[in-house]
Amino acid sequence: MHPRLARELKTVEVMIDLYCRGTHGTRRGRCPSCQALADYARQRLARCPFQHEKPTCAHCTIHCYRPAMREQIRAVMRYAGPRMLVHHPVLALFHLMDGRRRKEGAIQNRYSRT
Repeated sequence: MHPRLARELKTVEVMIDLYCRGTHGTRRGRCPSCQALADYARQRLARCPFQHEKPTCAHCTIHCYRPAMREQIRAVMRYAGPRMLVHHPVLALFHLMDGRRRKEGAIQNRYSRT
């Protein structure tokens, strides 16, 4: 797995862990619902057609999550996003930088035939 994709996966998993601990009260591991969401996110990331050129999901033109899972991950990100700055500032900083870099460029490069 490309280092950027590995970092994005780690960021999503950390966000799910923060959410599960904060809203479901889990001490160790994840509840079954959050584990299913983490597994689904891992699967979606592995199948992303952009791979290492992938923009952050918020800036992607292809929304590959099923609607129910998309709502779940949005709830996770709304809860965990602000908390990432306190609990995992380096991952949060990288995520912000990834969101700012080549939002459109990665998508256009993928489909251009030059």
